Parts: sequence; C-alpha cells; structure tokens
Amino acid sequence: MENSLSVILSRQSVLGRQMNTIATNLANINTAGFKAEELLYKEVPERTTRNGERLSLVHDVTYLRDMSEGQMSKTDNTFDLAISGNGFFVVNTAQGERYTRHGAFSLNNQGQLVTLTGAPVLGEGNAPILVPPGTVNVTITADGTISADSQQIGQDQAPRPAAESRVQQGMIEGSNVKSVAEMTRMIEVARSYQSAARMAEAEHERIRNAINIIVGKN
Repeated sequence: MENSLSVILSRQSVLGRQMNTIATNLANINTAGFKAEELLYKEVPERTTRNGERLSLVHDVTYLRDMSEGQMSKTDNTFDLAISGNGFFVVNTAQGERYTRHGAFSLNNQGQLVTLTGAPVLGEGNAPILVPPGTVNVTITADGTISADSQQIGQDQAPRPAAESRVQQGMIEGSNVKSVAEMTRMIEVARSYQSAARMAEAEHERIRNAINIIVGKN
C-alpha cells in the first residue's frame, strides 16, 4: 500500500519540478540570450494496478538546455552584441568567470565594457576591455576584434575559440523559448499532476476502507 503512494508521490514531485522549469522558461521569454531548459527524468516500472494503470517510480536525472539560437533583433546600439553560432561572452563576476549570450553591454565610468549588472566583459588574456576616453567610433568585427577609432583595443575571446561563430554589432539575440510549445507542455504537466492526484486519492480511500474492514472484523 505504502509503495503505491510512494510511486504516486515520486511522480507528483517530478511533475512539480517540471512545472517550475516551464514557468522559468516562460518568465524569461523576453530575456536576451536566454536558453530554454527541460527536466529529464527516469522512469522505473513497479507494477500494474487492477485497473490496468501502470505505476512507476520516477526521479529527475538532469536538466537539458536548448542551445539553439534565439531570434536576432537589430538595435544599432554600438555596444549591443550578438553571437551567431556557438560561443559565449566571458564576464568577470563576484563568483568568478561566467559565460553569457546576453550581449546588451555598455561602458562604465572607467571606460570598461560591462554587462547590465556591471560585470566586466573579458577579452584576450582575461583582461577587461577598456575603451579610451574621447573615442568617437567603436567597431567590432565578426571575429570579436574591438577597435576604437581604428585602433585595436581588444578581442572578446573564450578560453577555446568557438569555430564558425560571428559577432554581430548592433544586434541582440533574443530568448529561444517557444511560448506555444511551453504552454502546451504546461497543460500536459497539469493534467498529469491532476491524474496522479486522483490516483493518490483513490489509493488513500482504498487503504482507509481496508483498515475499516480489518477494525470491524476485530
């Protein structure tokens, strides 16, 4: 009896985490460079009920991140950058080096190229990229080379250069979350959760009736 409830609860627990993942994806549908995630889980068959329903223990294994490109939008802002192909921008945070596809950059009061949160963008040699005071034109080529008034000042470069990738200046990569697909998944997960809840309620009622019968006989 307890085993059936454990199986049902394991399913509900995974469904809950699936719903959280979908909610996170939908919440970031307008976040530049965001990559959708999906929860992968493993199913271990236990037994089949008298009604023909299969009960399986379920536990999540890992998260799978969709690394496909989001839609590119033209902004014409000098420091908006998008990567076409594989690759990431490297930024220096309080927690150490991190990788991002969110290329909405700007200059801080020190002339450093930084993210929206103020984290410096790192170039060759893992050094912050500095734009000299008084610079009129900043150009960034497809290979990430950054020039200030035709003078090269750095190059955005990952530890291992990504092959066949191009940096696009004045562009922003959008989220790759597909709203219709996520909403469809949300409906499916909600229905599965409701089904598991009904099974749990039926199992609880069966256990209660069995206890009443045993108590009545005694």
